[in-house]
Amino acid sequence: MWTALGIVLLWLPLLLIAGLLTCVYWYGRQYLLEQVERIFPEKPLFVIPRGESDPAAEDLRIPTADGMHIQGAYFRTPAAARKGVIIFGIEYGSDRWSCRSYCASLLQAGYDIFTYEPRSQGASDSIPGYEPLQWITRYEVADARAALAYMKSRPDLGDCKIGWFGVSKGANAGLAVATKDPTIRCVATDGAFGLSSVMLPYMRKWISVYNPDFMVHGLFPAWFYAHMAMVGVRRVELSRKVQFFHLDPRMGRLRQPLLMIHGELDSYIKMEMARSLFRRARGPKEFWAVRGARHNQSIVLAGAEYGPRVVAFFDANLT
Repeated sequence: MWTALGIVLLWLPLLLIAGLLTCVYWYGRQYLLEQVERIFPEKPLFVIPRGESDPAAEDLRIPTADGMHIQGAYFRTPAAARKGVIIFGIEYGSDRWSCRSYCASLLQAGYDIFTYEPRSQGASDSIPGYEPLQWITRYEVADARAALAYMKSRPDLGDCKIGWFGVSKGANAGLAVATKDPTIRCVATDGAFGLSSVMLPYMRKWISVYNPDFMVHGLFPAWFYAHMAMVGVRRVELSRKVQFFHLDPRMGRLRQPLLMIHGELDSYIKMEMARSLFRRARGPKEFWAVRGARHNQSIVLAGAEYGPRVVAFFDANLT
């Protein structure tokens, strides 16, 4: 009898701790998931550039693998000799003509530019019931693959090499495709970001804003936040009937040269978030932090340095 009582007394503290941890887990799960499902789909207040149409560009309708069409535009370099072709991925909410400000130096330097608008954006086909967010989904990755497939099928491509230059969401889609297709010989990005590298730091911030009690959020370990982030994202996927693309774990497959440009004062995708994604890339890489620039402001703040630096990157890796 005393032996049985002793065993019960021995296990009682462990059972109490296990019960307490279970209660904390389910409370945290309920509280965190509510915040993730509410805040994750919110759209940030970006200044979204759009451009004027260019009659000199070749306007195109590109088929996707599932029978839809995306709108594209092909710009030919005025230079005597073409160095290569660069696919430009536009940012969230922008249009195909916005590429002109980013790619003017590349065109003059001898590169053809092909750009496109993802589905449910610009003049491309819309997916019924799908509302794009700043996060890439399988739809945007499929559209990037369609753009690359079209470029490879052009009879005038010849022996030209293909590079990718993208801004924010368009950069993420290009990275996603480049991790599996070495036809993209190099990638330059401006304002690129992953999903988990952005979500995890913000989760602590979100919960501390809505509940400053350290006992509620400060004791949760990193793995708990990571688990809740993925559960929350999955629930958002089910409610919106989409599948978000997790770029962070796939960046380790990127072997191509990478130039990652990022605004030093980006308050949305903070520097450490961008560097976290950058560190995962396995090929030759360079990180350019543009002093004083916020999200997608690097081209403005870097001034005359921006164009030549991007051109130099592609010259080194495409010619």
